[in-house]
Amino acid sequence: MMLIMRNSPSNIRTAAKEASHERIVDAAARAIRRSGYDGTGVADIMKEAGLTHGAFYAHFASREAMLAEAADRAGAESNAAAASVIAAVPPERALQALMQVYLSKEHLESIETGCPISALGSEMPRQSPEVRRAATRRIKEMVDLVARQFPDWGQPSAHERALVTVATMVGTLMLARAVNDSALSDALRSATLKSLSLAKPASTD
Repeated sequence: MMLIMRNSPSNIRTAAKEASHERIVDAAARAIRRSGYDGTGVADIMKEAGLTHGAFYAHFASREAMLAEAADRAGAESNAAAASVIAAVPPERALQALMQVYLSKEHLESIETGCPISALGSEMPRQSPEVRRAATRRIKEMVDLVARQFPDWGQPSAHERALVTVATMVGTLMLARAVNDSALSDALRSATLKSLSLAKPASTD
């Protein structure tokens, strides 16, 4: 009986719809980072997901709803990648490792799969409330992740330094991508790494 229920046409349709939904969100999360919010069209996303344009409204009430899920997915992926970097090194090296990866040449060139804040930050003020709400939640999550790497985590001072650290990393990457001078791009990233490393507080142990 349980096998019959699991393989019923209704369950199969539900699983297929969920899989299609995941493909759309994944495609949209890449597209917003690659082309920006305004450059991300429903038809292109559906084509990339291997679905017809007409199937879109079976998954989303509006384009903004899709963009909000895409912003949330992109932020979640970025924060998960940051957490993996932190988990791979000793605690005392975690913040430095994260900054080095974030400001690396590889991340600079991986806009489609990298941090959505640096890829889309300048566009955010013009987006719908639901898109901004999703992005803001993930930005707060990133700040908290950085704050946890300071010896005084849980204190206002750690949160404040995390805000400065995240803002500096994001702003640097945005500028490094904006310029068409590779030497300047490298210098921006190098100077920020040096400055943030010098500003890192010593252990309170």
